[in-house]
Amino acid sequence: MNKFLKEFKDRGFFYQCTDDNELSYLLDKKKIKAYVGFDCTAESLHVGSLLQIMCLRLLQKYGHQPIVLLGGGTTRIGDPSGKDKTRKILNEDEIEKNSKNIKKILKKFLESEDKNTRPIFVNNFEWLKNLKYISFLRDIGKHFTINKMLTFESVKTRLEREQSLSYMEFNYMILQAYDFLELNKKENCLLQIGGSDQWGNIVNGIDLIKKYSNNQVYGLTTPLITLASGAKMGKTETGAIWLDKKFLSPYDYWQFWRNIDDRDVLKFIKFFTDLSIENIEKIKHEEINKQKIILANETTSMLHGDNEAKKCEETAKKTFSENSLGSALPSIYVDKNQLNNLDIVDLVILSKLENSKSEIRRLIKANGVKINNKTINDEKLIVNEKLFEKNIIKLSLGKKRHIKVEKV
Repeated sequence: MNKFLKEFKDRGFFYQCTDDNELSYLLDKKKIKAYVGFDCTAESLHVGSLLQIMCLRLLQKYGHQPIVLLGGGTTRIGDPSGKDKTRKILNEDEIEKNSKNIKKILKKFLESEDKNTRPIFVNNFEWLKNLKYISFLRDIGKHFTINKMLTFESVKTRLEREQSLSYMEFNYMILQAYDFLELNKKENCLLQIGGSDQWGNIVNGIDLIKKYSNNQVYGLTTPLITLASGAKMGKTETGAIWLDKKFLSPYDYWQFWRNIDDRDVLKFIKFFTDLSIENIEKIKHEEINKQKIILANETTSMLHGDNEAKKCEETAKKTFSENSLGSALPSIYVDKNQLNNLDIVDLVILSKLENSKSEIRRLIKANGVKINNKTINDEKLIVNEKLFEKNIIKLSLGKKRHIKVEKV
C-alpha cells in the first residue's frame, strides 16, 4: 500500500474511498494535488475541522500539494449535510472577513517553504459569482438526476423528519461537484478529502468530472468524530473550542486537550499530533495523566507554538498543584467603579466560566465556587476591593475552571 494511504489508515483517518487500490497506485506513481473545502460560516474554525487540517499536513509530509478551498461562494448557500435547518445567511462583508481569518489560521498548520508542497488557497466565489443560470443548468445541471439527489443522506434525513429543505440548499451538492470540476480543470486536482457526511457530494463531483471530461479522480473520507461522552467534537458545555486565540485563549485550548476523557486520549494523539505511530506505541505504556499532557502540549504547540504550550503547562501546574497563578491563565478585567454593585453570581457570569445563574447558585451550595482558593458559601456575596490581592482575584469553578479577575 502507498505510504500516505498506509499512515492515513494507521492513524484512523480512513472511512471510505472511491477506489483505494487505484488511488494507492496513482500516489506511488506521482505527486498529486488534493483538496479540502472549508465554508466560511464563522470567523474561526474550531477543533471539529482539525482532522481535515491534519489530512492536509499528511499530504505535505508525503510530497503532495494540498489545495485549500475557502467556500466564499458556497457559504452564501449553506451545506445541508448534517443540518436540521437552514443555516443563517451571512452578508458578503461577513463572509469575506471570515474567509481571510480562516486562511490565517490554516497557514499556522501548513508549511509554505517548499514550492512543491506549499498550500494553494482558492476561493470558490471566484468562479461561482459569474455563473449564468441558464448556461449552468444546460451545461452542468443536465448531469444530475433528481432521483439520485434524493437518495443522499443530507437530503433524505431532512425530508424523512419533515424538516424544510430549501431549493437553494438542494443546489449545494451541484455547486460542490462543480468546485471539484473547476479544480480538476484549473489545477489538475485529482483527489477530494472530506468528512464522511460529504460522501454524496464528493461522489457527485467525481461523476460530473467523468461525464464532463472523462478524467479519473478520487474521493477519500474521514470518520465523523465524537467524544467518548457522545458530545460532538468541537463543542463543549461552555461553547466551541475555537482555533483563533481571539475567541479561546491558548490556556483554555491546552486545558481542553488536558481534560479529554481517558478513553479518547490515545486515539486523539494519533489523530491530532505529528508523533510517529512507533512513538505512540511507546506512549501507550505511560501513566494516563502523562499521556494527556503530551496530547495537550503537542496540539497547543502546533497551533500556538512551543513557548505558549510550555507556558500553559507551567500555569496548569501552578494553578492546580501550587494553588497559585500562572502567566497563561486567561484574564477578565473589572472596572473598580463596578465593585460594590457586583455580586459573586454576576462575577461568574462576567467571567463566562458559567452562563446560567441557577447553575452558579447550585455550584455555590455544593461548595464549587472559590475566590483565591477559599470556598464561597454566600450567593449574595458582594465583590469588593478587599477580595483583591495585588488587584487580582483567582476565581475557580470546580477543580478545572479557573480565571484571573483583574481590577482596572
